[in-house]
Amino acid sequence: MSSHLHMIISSRGEPLPGILRDFKKFTSIKIVEEIDRISESRREWMIRLFKDEGGELIRIRNHKVWQDGNHPILLTKAKFTRQKLDYIHNNPVAEEIVGDPAHYLYSSARDYTGRKGYLEIEFIE
Repeated sequence: MSSHLHMIISSRGEPLPGILRDFKKFTSIKIVEEIDRISESRREWMIRLFKDEGGELIRIRNHKVWQDGNHPILLTKAKFTRQKLDYIHNNPVAEEIVGDPAHYLYSSARDYTGRKGYLEIEFIE
């Protein structure tokens, strides 16, 4: 999705807030590096926006790419987990980005149809 991200993640002992903090930190750096690297017409505007957002915050060194907060939902039942996975897979269809969930390149829906996607996933049974 262009404006947000859905993930189903699990951990073997690492607290979820730490995982999300590290994910946001790492991807913020990589996103800014990629914007600087490619010929993007909105580059100056985006970099200035990310820098302005992070400039007033002590915990941000350079750029603030992600909004604060997240909306975790504990997935304990197989049926509920499958419902959330289906929701995530159908999100690009609902947003009219693609007509079929497997056509969205950055979705695990591709893997569930037997195609190889761009993500490393573990299947949810």
